[in-house]
Amino acid sequence: MTDSISVEMTDRGVTTLTITRPEKLNALNVETLESIADALADVEPDTRALILTGAGDRSFVAGADISYMQDLSTPEAQAYAELGHHVMDALSAFPAPTIAAINGYAFGGGLELTLACDIRIAAENAILGHTEIDLGIIPGWGGTQRLPRLVGDERARRMIFFGDRIDAETAAEYGLVSEVMPAEELTTHVNEMADVLAFKPQVALRAAKEAVSLATETTLDAGLSFEQRAWSGLFGTDDQQEGMAAFLEDRDPAFE
Repeated sequence: MTDSISVEMTDRGVTTLTITRPEKLNALNVETLESIADALADVEPDTRALILTGAGDRSFVAGADISYMQDLSTPEAQAYAELGHHVMDALSAFPAPTIAAINGYAFGGGLELTLACDIRIAAENAILGHTEIDLGIIPGWGGTQRLPRLVGDERARRMIFFGDRIDAETAAEYGLVSEVMPAEELTTHVNEMADVLAFKPQVALRAAKEAVSLATETTLDAGLSFEQRAWSGLFGTDDQQEGMAAFLEDRDPAFE
């Protein structure tokens, strides 16, 4: 790919996208954002589970590139915001399940990357926060919208207003991450999770992701209507036939 990211895919269809700017704590510059967007588009057809992480043992992604942002004009800032939203939206809409392996600092745009993933697993040394307020700005790549949906309105307000940095255990208490792991076990644990997902029925898993995502994006009636259509549409697929046959025959299914 580029010097700012690396992409690896196993023969099981697990893709690991790693942001590789450890000397900058994996901060997101324009090149990195564009590379992430390109990589997501490139790997989408063949990926059954996606892992997102940062290089090194200090930082997942420490945020956006402040040296680049410092002297932006309003129109330039708008373009940067649009690029950031494009990446976060592409990650959020990625059809396969996505896992953020948070192996260190996740501030600002780094936290927004995790919010756009389906599952967030943190190392014990991870520190997370929306720290933009102390830079004279606010979260600009989806944080003001996705964080309240995850941790609740007032908790999100406090995190954004005060710019607090919270440790992994506090993030788990808030519901911001679902698990906290010893740092040396994070990669193995996340890889094992992704492997399990890779062996699930792909069409059904993608339908499940789309249906669950609608829960926070539409009305209950619209979501329930989509669920009915998605559920019934899976009947007649090879995986539905195999899954139910395996259950009735008391064996493990062999999904495509």
